[in-house]
Amino acid sequence: MKKVLVIDDSALMRRVMSDIIGNTNEYIVAYTAANGVEGLKIIEEKDDIVAIFCDINMPKMSGLELLKTIKSNGIEIPFIIISAQGDAKDTFTALELGAMEFIKKPNRIFVDVEFREKINKALFIASSINDKDGVVDATYKSYRTGKVVKFYDKQETGNKSQSIQPNNERFKDVSKSFNVKTKKLVALVCSTGGPKALQSVIPKLPKNLAAPMLIVQHMPAGFTDTMARRLDEISEISVKEAAQGDVLKNGVVYIAKGGTHLAVREEHGKVSIYFDDTPPIGGLKPCGNIMYSSICNLFCYEEIVCVVLTGMGADGTKGITELSGHKKLYVIAQDEKSSTVYGMPKAIYETGLTDVVCDLDEIAKEIIKKVGVL
Repeated sequence: MKKVLVIDDSALMRRVMSDIIGNTNEYIVAYTAANGVEGLKIIEEKDDIVAIFCDINMPKMSGLELLKTIKSNGIEIPFIIISAQGDAKDTFTALELGAMEFIKKPNRIFVDVEFREKINKALFIASSINDKDGVVDATYKSYRTGKVVKFYDKQETGNKSQSIQPNNERFKDVSKSFNVKTKKLVALVCSTGGPKALQSVIPKLPKNLAAPMLIVQHMPAGFTDTMARRLDEISEISVKEAAQGDVLKNGVVYIAKGGTHLAVREEHGKVSIYFDDTPPIGGLKPCGNIMYSSICNLFCYEEIVCVVLTGMGADGTKGITELSGHKKLYVIAQDEKSSTVYGMPKAIYETGLTDVVCDLDEIAKEIIKKVGVL
């Protein structure tokens, strides 16, 4: 059994977490702590912890202080934040510091299937991070459907794992195929590791970028506004949480509101944002596939730069595939080495639609090259 540490000042929450994790039959809560000081002592003494679930607000030492401490000590155990909606600012700071994921605390923990599902998925992602140097072939059982879900993040060739290489065959010279005078739109999707990844992309974009940019980051309601404000503070380009009716403007980044599907529509030559009330798709709301699908119906944007960053699963692949039948695309995928979880970028690569695979630090440069500035 793989050993997990749970740190929370609520004895009830520790008990509930222990029951949920124990039901996986693969993991066990071997260690618990009521605050960061107790948690740090366990982390320093034990070398068999595969994942840490930690509350943010606790006495003596908060989850944020604990994360800063263990990161400064070079400890790289996957760290998952368990936070209340009021902790949005600290939660985003934790993701910036390297927390793998965060899970919003439910109102009714005994009957919240979604909470159980997210804990299960977080453990699953932690496995892929722990096994980053080898082929991951893990499974978990979905609380929602009861089905066993399978995921891998590398291709296996013989006894070795092989990183996926770029595929630039779809356009022989795509830089010439993109007309600088043509109206363009950038549409990006990301999930696990996304908040930190976005900090390596958005601040590098100029304020006069010659296109609007849409972003779907998988997050629940109450957290994306904080993320948008933080990115806006550290970037030249304007960043905001998307609002119903926003008219797209060049040099503005619109981040999908947590818990709401972002979509776009065109009226009288202007493109505006609207909220699609479709139920969660595969547990995701917002879902990148809905955003990409809605772009199919736009006339004024002739060329679309699609960007897929780190994340578990395959969100974005279906929508981009559909979009490829309607628009000229340039598809950028984050590479395996710089991805926290190489699921979503891998999925789009395997369609053959990807034009370039970039290290995270090169994504912004690639966007600017294809979009241009005003």
